[in-house]
Amino acid sequence: MRLPVDPHLYATFLGVMAVMAITPGPANVFSVANGVQRGRVGALLGVVGMNAATLVWFGAAALGLGALVVAFPDIFRFISIAGALYVGWLGYRAWRGAFATAADPETPTVRLGRNAVVDGFMVQIANPKAVLFFTAVLPPFLDVNRPAAPQLALFALATIGMDVISMSAYGLGGAALSRRMSEPRFRRGFAFLTGALLIAAAVLILSRL
Repeated sequence: MRLPVDPHLYATFLGVMAVMAITPGPANVFSVANGVQRGRVGALLGVVGMNAATLVWFGAAALGLGALVVAFPDIFRFISIAGALYVGWLGYRAWRGAFATAADPETPTVRLGRNAVVDGFMVQIANPKAVLFFTAVLPPFLDVNRPAAPQLALFALATIGMDVISMSAYGLGGAALSRRMSEPRFRRGFAFLTGALLIAAAVLILSRL
């Protein structure tokens, strides 16, 4: 019985993916900020949003993402810039909330966007690391002599599985700190930190364009 993927290639892919998943980048930086601001449930909802975007990227890969990027590079650059600006705006909101609460320390700090899933989706859909992964990292692991759909399904399973573990760990780590958010001074400090993390994520996105 012939397997859907080459076992040796798949094992190598798992190693590469593990390193990429745990490396700090826009998605993991966002997970920390999201966990701090929203707690455990919000952190996990953000992970759902980011991996929904990853599914979109896998769908695009199935349709020939590499060819689309070559044919329409400006469209993908625009998506990344728009996403970076959105993440930067979330960071600005966090900083503005910290300043606003300075006069009234009992006022809760500003939240991120209205929906953790949407925020997570926007971060990952605009992440140049995702474009690099699907256009440069993934193709060498695909066997042209085997059906593409089963291969992509197994690669998606591994990618999303590892990302869920890594993003959740970062997010829940941030959520653990959120328990101290009832302290006004600590809350203001983390509003500044949240803003810094989000703006750092935006800079990371732009620096990879």
